[in-house]
Amino acid sequence: MKRIFLDHASTTKVDDEIVQAMLPFFTQYYGNPSSIHRFGREAREAVDNARMHVAGLFHARDDEIIFTAGGTESNNLAIKGIAYVNKEKRTMKGPHIITSTIEHPAVLEVCRHLETQGFKVKYLPVDDKGLIDAQTLRTSISKNTFLFSFMFANNEIGTIEPIEEIGKIAKEHEIIFHTDAVQAVTKIPIDVKKHHIDLLSLSSHKIYGPKGIGALYLRNGVKIQPIMHGGGHEKGLRSSTLNVPGIVGLGKACELAKKRMTADNERMKILRDILIKNTLQIEESYLNGHPEKRLVNNAHFRFTGIEGESLLLGLDEQGIATSTGSACSSQKLQASHVLLAIGLDPVQAHGSLRMSLGRENTKEEITYVSTVLPEVVEKLRMMSPLWNR
Repeated sequence: MKRIFLDHASTTKVDDEIVQAMLPFFTQYYGNPSSIHRFGREAREAVDNARMHVAGLFHARDDEIIFTAGGTESNNLAIKGIAYVNKEKRTMKGPHIITSTIEHPAVLEVCRHLETQGFKVKYLPVDDKGLIDAQTLRTSISKNTFLFSFMFANNEIGTIEPIEEIGKIAKEHEIIFHTDAVQAVTKIPIDVKKHHIDLLSLSSHKIYGPKGIGALYLRNGVKIQPIMHGGGHEKGLRSSTLNVPGIVGLGKACELAKKRMTADNERMKILRDILIKNTLQIEESYLNGHPEKRLVNNAHFRFTGIEGESLLLGLDEQGIATSTGSACSSQKLQASHVLLAIGLDPVQAHGSLRMSLGRENTKEEITYVSTVLPEVVEKLRMMSPLWNR
């Protein structure tokens, strides 16, 4: 059976070049980079080289990169680290954070935790395409606001937020700006200076690198507190012996992405547009998210009269891997908070499907998917009490 992977927003296959780059650091150059002997110096040189490639992907300085275990830890370190520094600014109303209703749980759950610690959080609504309104953001700022945290692009519906405009507002009001860019990195050219970003989270396994490694960009001059304590690694902000093979893999992923990004994105956008055009020919199918301001590899739909999990399983039987939403919550039964936030009711939200492309997908694969999908939809609708045609 043909096997087609259209779930790249959840994870990606590790690139063969990245695997080859990592292998020597398991068995040959296995030193601890904190050691000063030759084994340690070799590992440290590899870490420094990787840090340079990560920083170069979005025009940062090498010393502004902190290695973490992934996007979730980067978000936690960024938001909690800034919050703890701002504890002394607590007033009767409490220090204030502004985020949105469609953030990843790695941001929303951190904010909910901070609310139990006396912090105030404003969750901005979005429009029916998933966009944050800049004027609403401006009017939500209080004298106690110290942090914005907004994702660069949504992991479910693919909508790209007005990050540069948000960054300008943050700078005008001297507010720290953090962005969860896990889905956006390599899909959108990012310049932390141009976009006025103070902290940025990224994850290796979304960009063809290994799982279990990520990074936080921390602009020089921005003060945060560590959330883990120990030996003082990574400038005292992330204690733990460095995962050298993982770091090498992330660095290589960023190096390759910088070379391939333009060509990869142009090709994925062409395939995405074909997929969207073909899918919307199915009766009562709809595109979720913004039609233009969306990630080049994201196609997110809803289908009247069927349930998304059944559709996913039907496609899986035909060798096509997709998602009903975010991989981090795909096994939960409740409707996606993102889809509810853009105005869908629970039935509509449960009838949604995400297909996310990668650099290895082909036109032939998209043609196959476009042939199979209508057949699976029709089969499910024939059995559905919600479909009365």
